[in-house]
Formats: sequence, structure tokens, C-alpha cells
Amino acid sequence: MNEYLVTCINKRDRMSSHEHITHIGNIINPLINRWRMTREEAIRRIDANEAAFYTVDKSTNKKMYVGVVRETGRNPYLRTHADGKWNDNLLAQAECDGTCPLVS
Repeated sequence: MNEYLVTCINKRDRMSSHEHITHIGNIINPLINRWRMTREEAIRRIDANEAAFYTVDKSTNKKMYVGVVRETGRNPYLRTHADGKWNDNLLAQAECDGTCPLVS
């Protein structure tokens, strides 16, 4: 299974705590490895065990894997998970910009 570092996200309203992440991506290197994909495609890849996505905690350098949260009456959404706990590390990532090609 391939692993992908997530360094950026998009939300329709970045400041809203009620909006889901619409895209995840990587903007680290301006020349290579830039990518962005929809939440739905990331969830599909996670569910199919095709890919794992993670962020890195800057204070501990630990990988925090992205998981799929499913709650009754809500669409599935992405959230990081580390040390047995769900957290909001994805929301701390930068905004994906227009230079990140959309992959499917």
C-alpha cells in the first residue's frame, strides 16, 4: 500500500467548524509531487486499502494517519488518528492552491 503525505486541505469555508474538508493534497515541493484529490476519492482509496494518507506532527515528528469517520446521519469525513485518539491535525494544514493538479 502506498503512503502519501498530506500538507494541504481545502474547505468551502475555511473558517467554518461545520464544513467538511473537500480536498486533501501535498504542496511541499513546488516542482514535483504536488497533488490534490477529493475527499470522496481519498475515502475510496482508504476503504479499498489502496492508500494511506498521513500528516506529520511538527512537535513530535510522528506520523498521524488519516482515517474515515462515519456517523449516523452524516456524510463520511476525513480526520487524523494517532495514539488511539481522533484529532484535528488535518485542519492545521495549509490551503491547497491552484498549482496542485487534481488526481483521481
